[in-house]
Amino acid sequence: MDPARRLTVGSARTALLALAAAISLSCSDGRPAASALAGPRASRSEKVQESVSPGLAVRVRALAARRGLGPMPPRRRVRPALVRLGRLLAFDPILSGNRDIACMTCHVPGLATGDARSLAIGTGAAGIGPERVHPEGTFVSRNAPPLFDLGLLDHLFWDGRVEVGRDGRLHTPAGGRLTPDMRRTLRFGAVSALPMFPVVVRAEMRGRAGQNELADLGDEDYAGVWAGLMRRLGRIPEYRRLFEAAYPGRRFDEMSFAHAANAIGGFLVDAFTFDDAPWDRFLEGDRGALSREQLRGALDFLQAPCARCHDGPLLSDDDFHDVALAQFGPGEGDGPSGRDDFGRMRATGDPADRYRFRTTPLRNVELTGPYGHAGQFADLPAFIDHYSRNAARLRAYADADIPEPLLRGTLVENREAVLAARDTLILGAEFDSTFVREVTAFMRSLTDERARHLEDLVPHSVPSGLPVPR
Repeated sequence: MDPARRLTVGSARTALLALAAAISLSCSDGRPAASALAGPRASRSEKVQESVSPGLAVRVRALAARRGLGPMPPRRRVRPALVRLGRLLAFDPILSGNRDIACMTCHVPGLATGDARSLAIGTGAAGIGPERVHPEGTFVSRNAPPLFDLGLLDHLFWDGRVEVGRDGRLHTPAGGRLTPDMRRTLRFGAVSALPMFPVVVRAEMRGRAGQNELADLGDEDYAGVWAGLMRRLGRIPEYRRLFEAAYPGRRFDEMSFAHAANAIGGFLVDAFTFDDAPWDRFLEGDRGALSREQLRGALDFLQAPCARCHDGPLLSDDDFHDVALAQFGPGEGDGPSGRDDFGRMRATGDPADRYRFRTTPLRNVELTGPYGHAGQFADLPAFIDHYSRNAARLRAYADADIPEPLLRGTLVENREAVLAARDTLILGAEFDSTFVREVTAFMRSLTDERARHLEDLVPHSVPSGLPVPR
């Protein structure tokens, strides 16, 4: 445990950081008494009941600055007319082949923009969240990731197949079928392109051949699916008015599905970007924003390998890592069984990317389980604990550990291959239950209270007249 608490200090950028780093090496690492992890966050005006050492707060701020865990950047302004259009489109099942699932069916506001399932359940099912049932027991291959702060990420989906590359250009599975005019329409980066792709995936939204006119198109006919969706929308006078209000000076008939996707992206940026967690208030100078246990957890987190990948304002490096997770469910057609999922390699074709998945941002993370690309852990402390002695834990992971009962019996025997490609940052990681408890407490300080109360985002109705997922 002691090596995980030591920090090698390089040259400080300012005298304050140098002083704080010196304090962090000289002060005692004595642990606080255990305290409850749950409970409401303190507001700006409330005082934390327990005593917080000024030295501990200084140490945490200094380490956070070294790791780039600074405050959130300013929020992007989105035109209200664009937000209104995007919100209605996001909740409207008309964007699915069979008109039975909306984008937000698997990203339920009342469930912190997830669905509380290990793996999402796509078209052909009924209900939302834990009550959603598919008559054939069918699941999508990956967990539905939360929608928080997507406008600040360059890589979207677990494998990053929609990304803004180092060249500043947008890269997607559609390649050249995403025309220059479409690219110019996508104003919010990768998040503007995000909605263009679930609508073409059969298991998610498009459906099987023979079920509808979109599903009868070929799997590579992105343009045909997008044009078909615009024809549907164009038959609804209210949508024509909403599009033309959102894009002044352009007629609906001159627009493409990129305009719809960009509006949904604008809605996601406007509705799900949060910057007022206790951690933010602590970074702004409010020493009472975090409890002593949360500060201890922050210190643990910042001195452990955790912060090597979970850095920056979102606590994500927006990169890809193999963190020794089990595989189950239908998979992506990879490996001898056809039920494996090669992760980032599916987007890049590079074998070095096999089993690497995007680092999850940690803001509001206490609300967004299950955790992992296949929802391998329902419980946040258990997911944190997985990183300690991770090879042994992966080898011991069994069908009974899969949170979703309907997926038990689908565990893929790929564990040694996953371990062979495991990220070197987590080799030899080992920590105790106190570390897990404290880091869990710290992660709860990353929750903005507004993220707990999103039900009002669900519209009463949508222009298509189809049922709204609620």
